[in-house]
Amino acid sequence: MVGKDGRKKERNILAKEGRQASPLPRKKRKDPGGLLSAHPAPMEYISTRGGTGAVDFEGALFSGYAPDGGLFMPSCIPLLDRATLQQWSRLSYPELVKEICYLFVKPELIPRSTLSDLIDRAFSKFRHKDVVHLSRLKGGLNVLELWHGVTYAFKDLSLSCTGQFLQYFLEKKQKHITVLVGTSGDTGSSAIESVRGQKNVDIFVLLPKGLCTQIQELQMTTVIEDNVHVFVVHGNSDEIDEPIKELFADVDFARRNNLMSLNSVNWSRIMVQIAHYFYAYFQCASTLDSTPLPVVEIVVPTGGGGNVTAGCIAQKMGLPIQLVAAVNSNDIIHRTVKDGDFSLSGCVKATLASAMDIQEPYNVERILWLLSGSDSHLTKTLMEQFTVSKSLKLPEGLHRKVSETLRSCSASDEDIVQAMQRCWEENHYLLCPHSAVAAHYHYSHLDSCASGTPRCCLAPASAAKFQDAVLRAGLVPEIPPEITALKAMETRSTVLQRGEDWAQVLRDHITAVEQWWGKRGAGLPPPGLQGVNGQA
Repeated sequence: MVGKDGRKKERNILAKEGRQASPLPRKKRKDPGGLLSAHPAPMEYISTRGGTGAVDFEGALFSGYAPDGGLFMPSCIPLLDRATLQQWSRLSYPELVKEICYLFVKPELIPRSTLSDLIDRAFSKFRHKDVVHLSRLKGGLNVLELWHGVTYAFKDLSLSCTGQFLQYFLEKKQKHITVLVGTSGDTGSSAIESVRGQKNVDIFVLLPKGLCTQIQELQMTTVIEDNVHVFVVHGNSDEIDEPIKELFADVDFARRNNLMSLNSVNWSRIMVQIAHYFYAYFQCASTLDSTPLPVVEIVVPTGGGGNVTAGCIAQKMGLPIQLVAAVNSNDIIHRTVKDGDFSLSGCVKATLASAMDIQEPYNVERILWLLSGSDSHLTKTLMEQFTVSKSLKLPEGLHRKVSETLRSCSASDEDIVQAMQRCWEENHYLLCPHSAVAAHYHYSHLDSCASGTPRCCLAPASAAKFQDAVLRAGLVPEIPPEITALKAMETRSTVLQRGEDWAQVLRDHITAVEQWWGKRGAGLPPPGLQGVNGQA
């Protein structure tokens, strides 16, 4: 249940189409057959800070931050019963994504058959026939490979679906949008792939110069499309979030330019990622016939916190999982779980797990809201305090709920290297450095795994994208031909230097694109914002 406010909202989801669910804590009714598909109440999305009206899925999809600075979350969390979990356990990963989306997207917005087609289309380019694959390794190490998409990163899963949802609504309304994304490594390329070449979407991506791997950067700068605008910024991943927040906070500018985000501030990404946890559970649980249902421990490499937020929602939906947030040396989430200390600790540290080099994980706001019982007033107070002081001590009761919901660990670069080496020595299996953060937790807690609780480590990226880390571990990289080809391709980007007004540069470029799109009937070429074969 979601706390004193959330208790009124959370509902048992019934299988009988069209029947109204009873509010908790009434006794749940059995699913008489068939998969869950009923909407117990109109699914709406509200801000974690409570200062803006509710929106439907389309409204949440086309937003970044809510107008009050908060993040959108569903107004109620569906609660699944044992019969439904047993039925879902027989589904493929794409089928699980569909069932979850049916719960959070009203059929009046996207009919079920259409939603199913969009999700099938989203996963059509994935290299593995199952889309997501579990590798069962020695010593109880189960690795859920989430990286079989175009860019070899887990974000392809949620962003490929989100791109299809966007296109569905844009084609219906003949509308143009501007997507604004900051990336610490993988989000940018996945976001670009989800919308590249689309006539009614322009995407602006900011990446931190020298802080992504060469492959990650090339996956962005080699996309030469009229609707793709890449900025190489002389700053770290937290610094590039600041101009993005500033533009979204300018409500008039954001509305005038149809501004939206594909970072994990976007609810659609969180929604799709909920499926990771159901699939991992069903792959690893020994049985669904015992009472109570067995618990599976899921270790989540964590940066901005979007993926682990999806795990927290899966828990609230009734999935019996124990979550572990595994971080690198940028350990703010570890300190939050362990000590209730949500505070910055100096500058962002550059690590081998570069996509997790984040000091301000914005999705923690969603977790605090969820675990505080949907307390928007408390969430707003805490986040405003953090914005001002960059330091926050969680209230005792809230910290207790966080530490009950999550475990955590922190891994140094040395820990990452050792985990990569051990996994290779025992299994001849290459881990990316982010996956190795999760494996480090596994190798440090073999006793608890031996006690009978299955453990699944999420693998967010392929080792092929992190050749320097593989070499540092004394191992030999395995490089797919698609990645080798990147080094010979044309590149295009715009450099943002320190001292420039990054927000104003973005405003100017976005305005130019929006003005051109409004005059597209005049036959004018797109604005030449970037240079080819290098940086403008």
